[in-house]
Amino acid sequence: MAEVQAKLQSLSEEFQKLQQDLQSAVDSRQKLEGQRQENLGVQKEFENLDEDETIYKLVGPVLLKQEKFEAESTVKGRLDFIGGEITRLEDQIKETQGNIEKKKTEIIQIQAGAQGAIGGQ
Repeated sequence: MAEVQAKLQSLSEEFQKLQQDLQSAVDSRQKLEGQRQENLGVQKEFENLDEDETIYKLVGPVLLKQEKFEAESTVKGRLDFIGGEITRLEDQIKETQGNIEKKKTEIIQIQAGAQGAIGGQ
């Protein structure tokens, strides 16, 4: 019986770790989504600008003049990177959710087996 309890304890700890990993991935995904929305807003603002308007980039405490093309390509690069990271995190979330379900099933099977053994005594 002690062996079953030890196994359940181990599985329970693994289950909790997977839940923490899932929460961490979801938090990261939400943060990236916020950054994506911010960059999409900047991209939309660029569309409203004339070619001859001045764009400034904040570098530390200084505003530096920047070419529109350079600023647009920087934002596009960020959006591409963020999109890739979101996809990676979504895959990680799906995988973690699958692992959580497997652990949950394993825990339930062991508990049912232990209850069956107790009932049979």
